[in-house]
Amino acid sequence: MKTYEQINDRIESGTAVVLTADEIMDYVDKKGLEAAAKEVDVVTTATFGAMCSSGCFLNFGHSTPKIRMTEAWINDVLVYTGIAAVDVFLGATQIRHGDPANMYHPGDFRYGGGHVIEDLIAGKSLQLFALSYGTDCYPLREIRTQFTINDLNQATMVNPRNCYQNYNVGINNSDKTIYTYMGQLEPNQKNANYSSAGQLSPLLNDPFYDTIGVGTRVWLAGAHGHVYSEGTQHAGHCERTPGGVPTEGAGTLALTADMKQMNSEFVRGVSLRGYGVSLAMGVGVPIPILNEQILKRTCVRDRDILAPVIDYGHDYPQKTGKVVAQVNYEQLRSGQIQINGKKVEVGSLSSYHKANKIANILADEIRRGDFQLAKPIAALPKESSMKSLEKRGENS
Repeated sequence: MKTYEQINDRIESGTAVVLTADEIMDYVDKKGLEAAAKEVDVVTTATFGAMCSSGCFLNFGHSTPKIRMTEAWINDVLVYTGIAAVDVFLGATQIRHGDPANMYHPGDFRYGGGHVIEDLIAGKSLQLFALSYGTDCYPLREIRTQFTINDLNQATMVNPRNCYQNYNVGINNSDKTIYTYMGQLEPNQKNANYSSAGQLSPLLNDPFYDTIGVGTRVWLAGAHGHVYSEGTQHAGHCERTPGGVPTEGAGTLALTADMKQMNSEFVRGVSLRGYGVSLAMGVGVPIPILNEQILKRTCVRDRDILAPVIDYGHDYPQKTGKVVAQVNYEQLRSGQIQINGKKVEVGSLSSYHKANKIANILADEIRRGDFQLAKPIAALPKESSMKSLEKRGENS
């Protein structure tokens, strides 16, 4: 057994042994589990992909005279103002006002909250336009101004749901092309899309949340942040393989960090044809190797991870939960899978290359002593399940 304190002492002294989730499998094969568990202190995991449930709180400071914003837009993207005078919340999937919104003409959505977040972190100048009804203490009724991230008092990313533990593979069994948050899906099962870093993904390397919990320090788009809660739609109770790996979406993480410390390379606005906009994020999570069992779970390979194939042409919108098939990530990353005897071309909405880069950046920061680990202050729920929205009441 090791402790967080012992591992952090080794990090501080520059003697910590740190490997990425991509490297650890061959290392354990070579050294053996027992010997490797004694030697290795940290395994770094990572993912990079669209994370729709993201956003940020921004504080502008007060104007002269003061204004209590009741409606506001940044680069024509609506922000939420029902907080305080000059605090706003910007959601990643909010569409720019005036962007064409005809869902039958794919490609209409070009700019939204995710793009504002990317531009802000990149240091670009943006426009704020805000309105108010005016009060005795906040008399100004309108303001229009330019600003950059350095003009803000705070810019704090607060993401309710990131890092899904496994996810669907999307196909389309209808007779027409459909446009979804899983990308463009051709009719009659002509293609499939998935979105996960597989064997690099944080919660797949810690499937029972033994080390990842509330308070865990994370690398969020270059900034050092932390897990502030289980993510929304977190479902710790789920179907698992004999090795404990979930075979469906399962757990999620709620993450926060200072946007002023972020790198726009790892924060990208996304336009999804016929669906809307989103935000692609890079996240790295270190796993302390406290014992052999934790190390063994970080040796999960793509071939051990099963993902459910879901028909987005019918079953997903109708919420039937029907799984057409299960495929592993080794098959997915090959670019082709078989479903009911039919070969189907596969595309990825996440970047394994970027995820591996993040895992290596985080590993280097730990080796240099620039990133220490934090013991969780609370565990993520293991028995929770996701509820569904149903019509209730007299008019349902």
